[in-house]
Amino acid sequence: MAKNHIYFLLLSLAIFIPSLHANTLESDEFWQEREKEYDKYWQHREKVAETDNEEAYSSDPYDVSGNLTSSVSELIVGKDTRRNLKGRLGKGKCTVTNPIDRCWRCDPNWAKDRQKLASCVQGFGRNTVGGKGGPFYVVTDSSDSELVNLKPGTLRHAVTRDGPLWITFGRSMFIRLQQELIVSSNKTIDGRGVDIYIADGAGITIQFVKNVIIHGVKIFNIHAGNGGMIRDSEAHYGLRTRSDGDGISVFGSSNVWIDHVSMRKCQDGLIDVIYGSTAVTISNSHFTDHNEVMLFGASDSHTQDKIMQITLAFNHFGKRLVQRMPRCRWGFIHVVNNDYTHWEMYAIGGSKGPTIICEGNRFIAPPNIHAKQITKRDYSPESVWSNWQWRSINDEYMNGAYFVESGPKLSDRPFSKQDMISARPGRYVGRLTRYAGSIKCIVGTPC
Repeated sequence: MAKNHIYFLLLSLAIFIPSLHANTLESDEFWQEREKEYDKYWQHREKVAETDNEEAYSSDPYDVSGNLTSSVSELIVGKDTRRNLKGRLGKGKCTVTNPIDRCWRCDPNWAKDRQKLASCVQGFGRNTVGGKGGPFYVVTDSSDSELVNLKPGTLRHAVTRDGPLWITFGRSMFIRLQQELIVSSNKTIDGRGVDIYIADGAGITIQFVKNVIIHGVKIFNIHAGNGGMIRDSEAHYGLRTRSDGDGISVFGSSNVWIDHVSMRKCQDGLIDVIYGSTAVTISNSHFTDHNEVMLFGASDSHTQDKIMQITLAFNHFGKRLVQRMPRCRWGFIHVVNNDYTHWEMYAIGGSKGPTIICEGNRFIAPPNIHAKQITKRDYSPESVWSNWQWRSINDEYMNGAYFVESGPKLSDRPFSKQDMISARPGRYVGRLTRYAGSIKCIVGTPC
């Protein structure tokens, strides 16, 4: 019996200790260092981004999230209850499992009309166009040896060009970024048709820009960069401080869509969305092997994040994840039809009163009897967090999982009539997320 108690204590410590290492972005020292690099150029970009973010903000977030749930309901159930999930385009069988994928995946000519992808995004990032309308840029060189005098054909050269670009890859490649990859506005990174690995180096930074799509890449083993002189556009380069080790960092930006990415093992977060970013959709992605998965809102003092609006849809939160799927401050987060098959501490957490609407997700709790609760509130007594709007609508709970709701019930929420309430879609999540992560696409056939 004593051995059992000792084993339980060690297991609890193994789970708890990682949580003591806070995300880099939550430390005052990080922000003090980051402000040092704000020359007049970056100060101007910040002002422009603030205007863009305000324009991207939706004054009726319930309506946006309701449109997405309506689309899912139509795909699964529709007016004809015999309707299945088979696509009608392409030769042979093609299974489309959610409304975003239905837009493009079963078209055998997807490679001839790559920019059609930009019309497929839903949720808060629904207006993201990336590099649509711009020319194609084919990355042919996997190196990243130059950070200022950039080498044509490299990914860093591509993402720092002026104007919209649709970036593809001439072959499968492994890219090790020497320092953070700073992406300019109106860019699409499209990894379909090849295997693209961004790993064993720094991550991707989306800072004070708009209209960025990242699709079909694998990102893992990301480390903090030491900083230095780094180019961020054709006309500008400057001194950057140490990067934080996020896989993807969305910083003061709007209209961002991250779709069909596979991510694991980054030094800091897998995806962080902070500093007044809004109009973001993260969809169809697969996450494994990480402690603090997603941070939405960097600090309790950064009230800019009140305009943050993020959709998490059709993602699979898989093996060896610990917590923060996501962890939210401020803002409005719509968590719809995600598959939570693993966590060690909790799945969804937050502070500073974010609105979190969970619909049609599947939550499978871990064996640990002390980690069955899906939710976690930080730094506030129940008398405060009981007023936060955290609702669970037709989620499926398994293995003892449970969601602690708060705030007023949404009996009269202004969602569209054909929403997920009547469809009870939690049971369909396995199908909806079947192709989460980077998928194998072969030119000339449906993906």
